[in-house]
Amino acid sequence: MATDDHDVQSFTISIPEADLQDMNERLRRTRFPQDFANDDWRYGYNSAYHRQLVDYWINEYDWRDVERRMNELPNFKVDLMGVPLHFIHARGKGPNPMPLLLHHGWPWTFWDLRKVIGPLTDPASYGGDPADSFDVVLISLPGYGFSSPLTETGWNFWHTADLENTLMKDVLGYEKYATAGGDWGALIAQQHGHKYADDLFGLYTHFPAQLSHYLAEHPDAPPDVAYDPVLGLPAADQYGEGEDGWFERGKLFVENESGYGEMQLTKPQTLAALVADSPAGQLAWITEKRYFWGLAERGVGTEAFERVWPKEDLVTTAAVYFLTNTGGTSSRYYWECRGNPWRPSHEGFPVVTAPTAVGIYPGEIYKPPRKWTERYFNLQQYRVHDEGGHFAPLEVPDTYVDDVRTFFRTFR
Repeated sequence: MATDDHDVQSFTISIPEADLQDMNERLRRTRFPQDFANDDWRYGYNSAYHRQLVDYWINEYDWRDVERRMNELPNFKVDLMGVPLHFIHARGKGPNPMPLLLHHGWPWTFWDLRKVIGPLTDPASYGGDPADSFDVVLISLPGYGFSSPLTETGWNFWHTADLENTLMKDVLGYEKYATAGGDWGALIAQQHGHKYADDLFGLYTHFPAQLSHYLAEHPDAPPDVAYDPVLGLPAADQYGEGEDGWFERGKLFVENESGYGEMQLTKPQTLAALVADSPAGQLAWITEKRYFWGLAERGVGTEAFERVWPKEDLVTTAAVYFLTNTGGTSSRYYWECRGNPWRPSHEGFPVVTAPTAVGIYPGEIYKPPRKWTERYFNLQQYRVHDEGGHFAPLEVPDTYVDDVRTFFRTFR
């Protein structure tokens, strides 16, 4: 496929056997750390569980089977704006599919969106209305997974929105599109709604964070919303009825769970030296985040954890990062956020002028008050759910799909 001189090629994921053998040998030589008084993970990632996961990876996990399932999706690559861009382009089965640009974040891969692709592209096969079908486009973010090797600096969430707008309009030929995302993908989708609102039907965000996220200054702070001077988030007294505990949840994350972010914001290449050499190290770095993000709602212990995150999903994520050697470049995505800070493309409020739907999931790491959300976005749909968390499209795909279908139905 080629559009406007962009050479889009079908892509097959095929890791060389020598790379798999090398990974397996490294896993077998894993040197585990001393760990004590850490049954409750108070010191961080629990080494007894780490041993279980590494043993599973060596003796039970089958990369080739996962790879086969990944290749059942329509994978493509194109060199675009200096990025060897990997993306999924799944055509909708319905009378008039709407183009929908989906997103992953960190520490995600495109594979974490797999459960929603079928229901969104072929709703009739999942008990839905064929009129709700979408053409789904899902990239691997620059420097993540198969969008590698990344060799240029400057790639962050707002630059990715520029890349994707070019992909959707100039490469794939869509005049307008919808978009959705969480984590970094939320900020990317919101940047589309800020800078490229005329090109959008609208956007769905399930991590409604301000675009000046991670910056010291907030030019996009609504003037009538008070901020906590230490956290840089809307203050506790800005939360209203039904939002009990929301401020405390964000405070807990900033104070207890954000150390990884500071590392990746400041010294990502140091981290790269560790995870590039050790698949077990890459697994530990990612799994610890997934354990704690949603712990309060999910429940303590690895049994509850694996009801949300089966071992195969945990290992697959680490395997993609390790086998593509993108632990470092994906971490630089953070450095480039602060090192190449976001600047507004227009003045005034709402900051995100495209029609917006917001989903609030109970296990999310940060939930802003509705007061802030209504001022920041052109808010058209707002739902507070009773299950799911930061990784909603993998955790509660049916809820996620219903949010997306319902919102964008109004633009067909």
